[in-house]
Amino acid sequence: MVREGLRRALETRQSFSIYEASSIDEARAQIARVNPNLLILDINLPDGSGLEIAQWVRSLSQSVAIVILTLNEKDEFVIAAMKAGASAFVNKSAPLADFLAAVDHALLSPATFSAQDLAGALNRKTETFGLSQRELQILATLHMGQPLKELSASLFISESTLKTHLNTIYRKLEVSNRTQAVKKAQQSGLSE
Repeated sequence: MVREGLRRALETRQSFSIYEASSIDEARAQIARVNPNLLILDINLPDGSGLEIAQWVRSLSQSVAIVILTLNEKDEFVIAAMKAGASAFVNKSAPLADFLAAVDHALLSPATFSAQDLAGALNRKTETFGLSQRELQILATLHMGQPLKELSASLFISESTLKTHLNTIYRKLEVSNRTQAVKKAQQSGLSE
């Protein structure tokens, strides 16, 4: 239903040739075949994220306009879309005029990024989720994948103390394991 509405809106404005895909694999095949000027990507696809497609396309071309469309306005998605090389980020519940303005922006300036409250998202990017300096230090080392014994030794704390810190970090980040914590830290700008 959303795709049909977007198709109609685009067809009334310009003479677009419009192609559709419902998965990452279909999208990659369509993109390779058509070489589009504009992509409108949903973040949530049955086989992954539209951000994967955005990143792949941006690695191949700086001139393709990429609009990310989603129901999720969380800052981490806005930041992730920007990092993936999208030109614009629009919520599906936004007025049609906002969507069309994002398309216009993307077509005019595909290498820049536009999103509602982008400045706020960037300011909030540095949110620390209430983590202490020690917890931030531990979080910054998790991406190395060291076993807990080695990690605790490198931090000069016992393994049980490390486990206590990790449980607190997971609770504050609202995640349940090391992999999720690393991913959330990267999306939130707490680590690279």
